Amino acid sequence: MIKLTDHGVFLSKNWEFTAQLPGALVQEGRKKSMAWKILEAHNHSGDMNHLRLKFDALVSPDNNYVNILQTARASGLEKFPVPYVLSNCHNTLCAIGGTINEDDHVYGLGNVKKYGGIFVPPYRAVLHQYMREMMAGCGKMILGSDSHTRYGALGTMGIGEGGGEIAKQLLEKTYDLARPPIVAVKLTGSPRPGVGAMDVALALAAAVFGNGFVKNKILEFVGPGISGLSMEYRLGLDVMTTECAALSSIWCTDEKTEEYLKEHGRGEEYRQLAPEEGAYYDSLIEIDLSQVECMIALPFHPSNAMPIRQFKEHMAEILAQVEAEGQKIKGDQGKAFSIMNHIKGGELYVDQALVSGCCGGLFENLAAVSDILGDDVIPGDGPSLGVNPASLPVMADLMNQGIAGRLALNGVTMRPCICGPCFGVTDVPADNGLSIRHVTRNYPNREGSKPGQGQMAAAFLMDARSIAATIKNGGRLTAATELSVEYKSWHHHFDGAIYKGQVFDNYGKADPSVEPVMGPNIADWPRMYGPGKHLLLKTAGSYEGSVTTDELIPSGEASSYRSNPEKISGYTMISRDPAYVGRAKEIRQLEQEQRENGGYTSDSQFNHLLDCLKERLGCEAGDITLGSLMVSDQIGDGSSREQAASCQKVLGGFANLANAYSTKRYRSNLINWGLLPLRTEEKLRVPVGQYLLVPDVRKVLENGESRVKLQVICPEDGQAEREISCTLDELTEDERQILLAGCLMNYYRQG
Repeated sequence: MIKLTDHGVFLSKNWEFTAQLPGALVQEGRKKSMAWKILEAHNHSGDMNHLRLKFDALVSPDNNYVNILQTARASGLEKFPVPYVLSNCHNTLCAIGGTINEDDHVYGLGNVKKYGGIFVPPYRAVLHQYMREMMAGCGKMILGSDSHTRYGALGTMGIGEGGGEIAKQLLEKTYDLARPPIVAVKLTGSPRPGVGAMDVALALAAAVFGNGFVKNKILEFVGPGISGLSMEYRLGLDVMTTECAALSSIWCTDEKTEEYLKEHGRGEEYRQLAPEEGAYYDSLIEIDLSQVECMIALPFHPSNAMPIRQFKEHMAEILAQVEAEGQKIKGDQGKAFSIMNHIKGGELYVDQALVSGCCGGLFENLAAVSDILGDDVIPGDGPSLGVNPASLPVMADLMNQGIAGRLALNGVTMRPCICGPCFGVTDVPADNGLSIRHVTRNYPNREGSKPGQGQMAAAFLMDARSIAATIKNGGRLTAATELSVEYKSWHHHFDGAIYKGQVFDNYGKADPSVEPVMGPNIADWPRMYGPGKHLLLKTAGSYEGSVTTDELIPSGEASSYRSNPEKISGYTMISRDPAYVGRAKEIRQLEQEQRENGGYTSDSQFNHLLDCLKERLGCEAGDITLGSLMVSDQIGDGSSREQAASCQKVLGGFANLANAYSTKRYRSNLINWGLLPLRTEEKLRVPVGQYLLVPDVRKVLENGESRVKLQVICPEDGQAEREISCTLDELTEDERQILLAGCLMNYYRQG
């Protein structure tokens, strides 16, 4: 089904790949890929090994655009230099916090008027669907502050990053990175009826996520299998490459791409994209689409996937493992986490089903749901099925073609065009409930439960077709290929008049006289500081395994406070380690006292440690900066949300220490918020409360050094008990200066 080749290959004729091609050279071959050519067209460094990219357009959702705008405004923003789309699709229905959500929307609209941007009001579109429909084009690059910024199937390289990188583009700076490896993804064959794009995506994630095969790499989709896929099928697979940990993606384009762009009023954006013969790739993935089965991704990651057939064969054993893992997350709060009771008569029965957002809520998926359900009616005491179309044009066409009406007769409820279920702010299952979903993620608590309050539920990912088959069978887990279904040849008709009348497009029409209105929850960033001569770190959190961005800052209602740095920081690690915030605040209090009192604090034990370090280092107490530290094997898997790093900084954080950072975007977030991204190959044995010293940290950064000797300090005498050999990995000069300044805003204020 999926074959991985972990070495370089050349493209020869008829989409064949070979390790050697007569007369072919690696460097010349690299230049023949689609990705290379697009990167080269957007690179401003003159050096393709060290890229400095500028993008054609930017996009942010309402769960982070306020922070981005505040950062850019504080750094000297004058106008948006490229089209910047502010979408309102993440925190629309969440009522926690009173007027908070709409206050943010008012602030966003004010900034669009002042700086010249594009404002997509609530309920009109999920951000990625709007960008597909209105902004993507062949050969373009788009940067978004949402991790699922993926438009490769339309010939656009999309990258999802933290807000700091968006702010840099708004200030006409560049996105800097070493040239990423490019992986060829060869598609052959045709999917069987009932096998959807999500099935292929989950199979791919299962094959490449755990082994890091495509981590921070660009996927280039090629091969004869592409031509048989509809554009929506391609889009549904493409957006899920984020869950493989890829940096970006690009696809060969064809007459279907051209037709899509013409139907969306942008025919001039089409050009044929394809690699040249002799193109070189760093590795290869081969997918035979005809062999892909209907898949299911178990909690608590999309890559935890297998064929539904295989799951059924080992159901009890697998669910017992899910229960055990869920119990670790829930801890001792409330009754035990239990989903084994969903097995009845050897079959698994579900409580809830959802097909939503940029991944699930596409026209063809929802049409297929209607085809499968036929005339069946979902009973009131059975499992529910809700759908969130990806955009208002999709919803309107479902109505115009009668699909929405038939779904209503089936008992399927149509919801607004938002990211609600994917983001965990709507449709939370009951305690110990089991939900099947065609959305992008099923991380812990993504379904909205609160294990810290004794609530826990499970979300399994499936394609819309198998979800509909399951609901048709009364909630009994069923692969779509188990049913005989007549799938109609539906075609989506896009009506651009919806956006023309409802989206506020103010690009290029900035009005400096406008002053955006700030609601009561919108607060400025607190003052942030860079490290002193030496950096003393105290461990506020130490964990085994992976720490995800959802654990660092949960999605759902906590994000209502996204525009108030101090309030949202109070949710840091709340689902995994509720005591983290208190420990970090204690360290921050000492740091604040240090700055006010020449290095000393009200804590006599800490002052004793300072005196010991002063003597050993030959410095003054004020030369030693105290900050908190987070430690784990791997940190940062998941969302691009910058709050995962900024909240640590607000709480007094100065560094992370890990064996690996899950994504480039999380590491970039750390740097942009002034936290050292320390990485070590050594096994981590750093308990909470441990002191660690980075001696001469400013000299390390100023001299461009990468190696760091992190000293584990005895608090009684300030001596180094042992050293941890660390690296900062490759940092650009700008990144070093950001770390020295304390954060991106400080750096731009200085410059």
